[in-house]
Amino acid sequence: MKRFLIIVLLLIVIGAGAYFVLNRTDKADGTAPAIAGAPANADPVARGEYLARAADCIACHTVPETGKPFAGGVAFKLPFGTIYSSNITADEETGIGRWSDDEFVRAVREGVRKDGKHLYPAFPYTSYTQLSRADVLAIKAYLFTLPKVRQPETPNDLGFPFNQRWAMGFWNAAFFRSQRFEPDASRSPEWNSGAYLAGALGHCAECHTPRNLGYGLNHRDELAGQELQGWRAYNITSDPEHGVGKWSDEALVQYLSTGYAAGHASANGPMGEAVAHSLQFLKPEDTAALVAWLRTVPPREGKDPIVVDPAPKAMVASSAVAPGGDDPTAEVDGQRLFEGACASCHQWNGAGQQTPNAGLAGTRGVNDPRGANVTQAILQGVKMRIGQTDIYMPAFGHAYSDPEVAALANYVIRHFGGKEGTVTAKDVADRRQL
Repeated sequence: MKRFLIIVLLLIVIGAGAYFVLNRTDKADGTAPAIAGAPANADPVARGEYLARAADCIACHTVPETGKPFAGGVAFKLPFGTIYSSNITADEETGIGRWSDDEFVRAVREGVRKDGKHLYPAFPYTSYTQLSRADVLAIKAYLFTLPKVRQPETPNDLGFPFNQRWAMGFWNAAFFRSQRFEPDASRSPEWNSGAYLAGALGHCAECHTPRNLGYGLNHRDELAGQELQGWRAYNITSDPEHGVGKWSDEALVQYLSTGYAAGHASANGPMGEAVAHSLQFLKPEDTAALVAWLRTVPPREGKDPIVVDPAPKAMVASSAVAPGGDDPTAEVDGQRLFEGACASCHQWNGAGQQTPNAGLAGTRGVNDPRGANVTQAILQGVKMRIGQTDIYMPAFGHAYSDPEVAALANYVIRHFGGKEGTVTAKDVADRRQL
């Protein structure tokens, strides 16, 4: 934290000369590629609804289960404090009802709100900066058709100097470049659509790219994975061992559309939200465009790379209803807990019973010795709606102690991933606070 503070203070000094340049309104339009679900000749409100879903606006601006749509108040716990999302309904007093077109575009693409104060990069304007003006205004048109919600913003919980919004101008000088998307003439129209969907709208890099000490994106390791809000966003580069290079097109489409790809992954946490609120609603042509773009992401190993064992000994030796092949000398509390609470849904052979999303075989979560996502799933559960199907796993955080959650997570990693998990009771206690 001391090193981080020093870097921030240096940025304040170095970026002083750039502050006034960055604190501007940019009316440049940019050239957006064709999006199948939002054709240029469509009604602006209908286009805006599709684009808002593609950008996953609702996930960050709606408190799960209890919040009113787009009224804000979602907490983002960051290394330097907690930031709460804002109300983006058209309420005149607490939302954006009095914002002009230019003010809205400026906020989305430059990170500067109506009163001239800077937004924090928890709001992904560093990606939205690529959006065309027409697409930003289509989103605004859609938001202004929704019910107005009077809900004042929740004050951020940030210590000095991070609570000084003016300092964000200097952060921008170091880590932000205002630029619109320009199609690559050497690539296909499908690829350009995928690049726009993933970069400008879906802001994939914001979760899947590690951050540097100044909390800027580390583009040298772009899309190679990082941990966010306690969940691990996995490597989605074309690396065949650690990324998605070996996934078939069909597997990628299935995962983006349903949150599950047999033998590869089952989405939960923030990725589950992205599938539930955004990706499942994409037109097939747009999903195919995303896959075309993913194929070209340069391969990178990333930090703490995961090597998937698709057929670990214990899992292969098990049937759906009975375990086999587990080391009898290993600690047994985790196996006992799995038998009592997990086996009926996930099954001992990892195939899943009620829904394919419960399948564990070959997934990266159970092959991660640190067990980030396994631990979070145990603590928080999983709840999302895909099509007409509710995907649900109960939370066990209230039922199990920290040592019990650690034992269960390590058993799952050993049995279904063939690796020795390293989850400790302290790791679990720390994750409860996230």
